[in-house]
Amino acid sequence: VADAGQPVGRIELLSSAERTYLLEDLNRTAAAYPSERCIHELFEAQVRQAPEAVAVVHEDERLSYGELNARANRLAHHLIGLGVRPGDRVATVLDRSVALVVAQLAILKAGGVYVPIDRALPSARQEWLMADCAARLVLSESDDDDLLEVTIPVLAIEPLMTGPGSSADPGLALSAEAAAYVMYTSGSTGLPKGVVVAHRAVNRLVINNGYAQFSSSDRVAWVGNPAFDISTLEVWAPLLHGSSLVVIPQIDVLQPEVLRRVVQQHGITVLHLTAGLFSQSADDLGPALASLRLLLVGGDAVDVAAVARVLRGSRPQHLLHCYGPTETTTFATVCEITAIDETFGRLPIGRPIANTRIYLLDGHGAPVPFGAVGELYIGGAGVARGYLNRPELTAERF
Repeated sequence: VADAGQPVGRIELLSSAERTYLLEDLNRTAAAYPSERCIHELFEAQVRQAPEAVAVVHEDERLSYGELNARANRLAHHLIGLGVRPGDRVATVLDRSVALVVAQLAILKAGGVYVPIDRALPSARQEWLMADCAARLVLSESDDDDLLEVTIPVLAIEPLMTGPGSSADPGLALSAEAAAYVMYTSGSTGLPKGVVVAHRAVNRLVINNGYAQFSSSDRVAWVGNPAFDISTLEVWAPLLHGSSLVVIPQIDVLQPEVLRRVVQQHGITVLHLTAGLFSQSADDLGPALASLRLLLVGGDAVDVAAVARVLRGSRPQHLLHCYGPTETTTFATVCEITAIDETFGRLPIGRPIANTRIYLLDGHGAPVPFGAVGELYIGGAGVARGYLNRPELTAERF
């Protein structure tokens, strides 16, 4: 009214109290976490604390923290000898397995950046990903994989991690700001984008994270595709807390009755299910879900009716709905679901996890009033370093 010529979009609709609530109060998420340490350094601390504890279980194989570290160190020294230097990308074309855990640890110990590639992808797509990330070399089950026609060296991992070589920690001086991995988005709207994630972003996801407390007594299931970022939580949450990572093969994951038996047999305490897998298998998993300490679901729109049935009949201790794009390191917000109205169209995504900030902004970049529709902006320690080889898109999105 005082200035009839001003654009409506510049009129301040928020009181100072509401603005403070939206920008500050809802984002008081600061928490201490090892922001200066690399992932493998935190793992090595667990090795020193309990070398005999079981680190990885895969079918009949059980590997202690000490032996897992020794294998990773042998492979790391081989990689360094082959010319892998800090910042180099190393592709892995491996199913989830003990070997893949060793590979990821070894690459980090050598200062490299692991790039997991889905073995189910067509060979042409795999080769494109390897070329795009300029992989120094590829770790695979075999060095004569006929499916891959690449000029990059393809090495069989088994002899490198079990053969002769130093089992001492390489001890390179590396920064937690350095990249730990590159994961590619699906590329459904064009070419895949390689998201570059730093060590500290992973640490913030699994340590003092504000949504789930992990401990050395946990047994965490690995059911996610290694090329998708849920594997970040499944692998590093147990290995940075001294607990056990239980590898569940894909064929078992896709059969609810088999998955139920495996979860119960191994005493799984933490399980993540994608929205689709949860909707398809929640009813059949039944008692296995009730035995969990933490059931995490997300990755897409979750079936509200299936959540309501689980809460009524096979309620875990905690059921968490998790949201976040790959660019924010697996999760940005989490909501614990204790009750749900089945008439709701969707689950709430909750509030930001530790060291994460969430804003709802209008088209001018200003916060919208509480309850109004806006675009979601995510900030904090989990935000990735950007897209690999895509400076224009990085500048736009980040």
